[in-house]
Amino acid sequence: MSWPLGKRALPQAMLLLLLNFQVLITPVSKANKETETSINFIPTVEFAVNTFNEKSQDEYAYRLEHIMSSWRETVNFPTVFSMRLQLRRTICKKFEESLDICPFQESHNLNNTFICLFTVGTYPWKTEFKLFKNVCS
Repeated sequence: MSWPLGKRALPQAMLLLLLNFQVLITPVSKANKETETSINFIPTVEFAVNTFNEKSQDEYAYRLEHIMSSWRETVNFPTVFSMRLQLRRTICKKFEESLDICPFQESHNLNNTFICLFTVGTYPWKTEFKLFKNVCS
């Protein structure tokens, strides 16, 4: 039996529309919370690494090699993240452009890796950060 294209396409389009709404409606609150957290977390990590480089006496920059663990503290204001980061020395001097892609030093003679615990407060509406804790080993 041959149906005109418009009559057959309408029920299929409605079914797709209803299925899409169901998928979108179910996890919205969880998705919003996770997205908000990740949007605020990434600049917080960048702030922690930049602060480490500014305070370091080393002439070479360090960059993030691995996020070992992270969690959001149970403080309502400001948003506070704690994170354990593995930072590794690069071949670039501090304050050079493109530190994000600067290669790591390959020398095994130097102590070129740090494991640091940072606790940072963030005020996302002002793009402002405050370092509460910085312990490296």
